[in-house]
Amino acid sequence: MADTGDKEGASADTLLADIQKKITEAFDIFDHESNKTVDVREIGTIIRSLGCCPTEGELHDMLAEIEEEEPTGYIRFDKFLQMMTHVMLERRYKPVPEEMLLKAFAVLDQEKKGFLSQEELQKYMSEEGEPFTQEEMEEMLSAAVDPDKGVIYYKDFASMMAVENP
Repeated sequence: MADTGDKEGASADTLLADIQKKITEAFDIFDHESNKTVDVREIGTIIRSLGCCPTEGELHDMLAEIEEEEPTGYIRFDKFLQMMTHVMLERRYKPVPEEMLLKAFAVLDQEKKGFLSQEELQKYMSEEGEPFTQEEMEEMLSAAVDPDKGVIYYKDFASMMAVENP
């Protein structure tokens, strides 16, 4: 009969294998040359697809950790796998829960109307914190704006934005 220590060891090994499988699959999608490298500009997308939401500053720190001594513009899989395994095991850069997103939108909705205009959202997203680029703004608005009313019902948008914890 196996003791519980063996079961815990097996489940830790399974967790590690599952995490590394997810990382490998996400990386491989962007490894267009199938040479175990990806363009450094794709790393943020890969990391976010794995359910991690680092800030731009945190992303730059992560890149500094895994880039070559002489930057090539590419990130090698072995370095990425090692770093992301630690990040995911430690559950770093967890996404913000939906309730917190709702509270943030409610603060912006000073008149308590339940929605924000496109102009209001653009103003808030381009003036504070890490400003969105025009391309990011257009992409977000295309997903956020109610096609009939032309406004952002933030309760619905917060639900769309919320990332389920893996």
